[in-house]
Amino acid sequence: MRTRKRFGQHFLEAAWVAKVIDALHAGSSDTFLEIGSGRGALTRPLAARAGRVVAVEIDRDLAAALANEHLPNVRVVQADFLDVDLRDALREEPRPLRVAGNLPYNVSSPILFALLAAADEGRFFSDATLMLQKEVASRLVARPGRKEYGGLAIQVALTADVEHLLTLPPGAFRPPPKVTSAVVRLRFRSPRVDVGDRRVFERLVRGIFLQRRKTLANALRPVADSLGRPAAELLERAEVDGRLRPEALTIDDIARLSRAVL
Repeated sequence: MRTRKRFGQHFLEAAWVAKVIDALHAGSSDTFLEIGSGRGALTRPLAARAGRVVAVEIDRDLAAALANEHLPNVRVVQADFLDVDLRDALREEPRPLRVAGNLPYNVSSPILFALLAAADEGRFFSDATLMLQKEVASRLVARPGRKEYGGLAIQVALTADVEHLLTLPPGAFRPPPKVTSAVVRLRFRSPRVDVGDRRVFERLVRGIFLQRRKTLANALRPVADSLGRPAAELLERAEVDGRLRPEALTIDDIARLSRAVL
């Protein structure tokens, strides 16, 4: 089986394809965006259950081979997903769409954030079922107080509910990767809490968790200074204890800090 390392290709075995297809619960009224269709192992059974599949594949040869099968309800887009204008590429597809994909480990986070940005509170994408490195999946579902908990969990939790569906051993793929994988589902929705300015919220999340070994009062200081607000003032206005460690913060805590900047 030919693979290209630069694309991070690991092809899912048939037995595990069946498990993922069952987890998707695809129906005839569903239109799916598939990220990384590869050799079409997931595309074909998905197309048999769904109404329509738009498959995005970066590998020119694999995309051409799948397109040449002329599956009646499959449209193949040969492109790097991160370069695709989703609004334009999917403008004629019914909404909301659903998403499925086996994400390359090296670009899983950028793809996640692209989906969150495009989801439009569930109006453009209703959900996304994704295969990821288990470490990333654990960070997505982590709760406050856990070592895996951090900025990724908070930013995703703002506009999506995350559910762990499956754990996949390296042997589920050919060639086997060096890590265990997992399948998670994100269900997109309106923001869980008012954060004020979303850009300020994101800056606070990134800044605080860059210094997660410090107390919140110390971790907050650099980003608060960059926003032109004393850290002590933000903590007082938000009524958040500066003695907390970043991993103890809830999304509500950071939302209050974000609103306090305004």
